[in-house]
Amino acid sequence: MTIKIDLVDEINVLKMFDVSSSQLGIKVHHDAESNVVEATERLYNKGLISQKDGGYLTGLGRDAAVHAKDLLTILTTA
Repeated sequence: MTIKIDLVDEINVLKMFDVSSSQLGIKVHHDAESNVVEATERLYNKGLISQKDGGYLTGLGRDAAVHAKDLLTILTTA
């Protein structure tokens, strides 16, 4: 199975969140790169973030962000 670029973009948006606190969110401005704006909207539609332009991670979103960061740590550690 090949990972499509749309999923890579979504993972990159999830990486922007600080999972150490539920009080920390992000804001993706309308003039951000189009792939980032679109990925953020898809994450919202999937119920992983609270706002179409970022906001906060939902419970499921926090789980996804933690797993994504863990996977990237495993894959990039020598």
